[in-house]
Amino acid sequence: MNTFYILVSIWVLIGIGTFIYLFYENAPYGRHIKDGWGIKIPARLGWVVMESPCVILMIIYALLVKDQLENIHKVFLLIWLAHYIHRTFIYPFLIEMTNPEMPISIAASAFFFNLVNVSIQAIGIFYFTEYSEDWISNPIFIFGLLIFLIGMYINIRSDYIILWLKREKGPGYHLPNSFLYKYLSAPNYFGEIIEWIGWAILTASISGVVFLIWVIANLFPRAIAHHKWYISKFENYPKNRKAIIPGII
Repeated sequence: MNTFYILVSIWVLIGIGTFIYLFYENAPYGRHIKDGWGIKIPARLGWVVMESPCVILMIIYALLVKDQLENIHKVFLLIWLAHYIHRTFIYPFLIEMTNPEMPISIAASAFFFNLVNVSIQAIGIFYFTEYSEDWISNPIFIFGLLIFLIGMYINIRSDYIILWLKREKGPGYHLPNSFLYKYLSAPNYFGEIIEWIGWAILTASISGVVFLIWVIANLFPRAIAHHKWYISKFENYPKNRKAIIPGII
């Protein structure tokens, strides 16, 4: 158990370093794609492969200890899979990707990240965190689940607004002006951060907190990069629109 927490601490430090690095170097995929990052592969394939551990590996971990899993662990598993089955196997096949390729180095690094993150979530929650028999009715769990669902709704609706815009106006990038796009350049990232705040609360685990740190480390700098990109690409971009936190930044 001590080894687990040492490894988690190292992982958090890497996350903090990543957070700082991403303010200086945008991950080169999507609208920020650029040459010089090695061989490229189809973006849809890369997306599915890099996200697949979040479904496949998590299920494997659950099966390894299926006889020891309590009902609350199964609920956690369902909540997790509700997000990642959509993210991995549904959304990538619905969205029309403007940049159809991504560097294999990005897909590989994201695949590695997910291997580590899923392991931390599964081991920390299934093995090391103890829950009372009535945790599912505990106000902390209920509050965390509500936050998670609100974030998931914001995240998915924001993504699908982009999808609908592409279907309506054709390929390429368009300026969204509905829903939380009235206030934010990256409401999908805002929603995802809220989701994993909810996860950290409803699991009441160090694993959930660690994932939240990494989510912020990845998405906060990218949201700011998106905001700057929108300003550079669209004249008269709304001045009151922030990057990721309404009214703040």
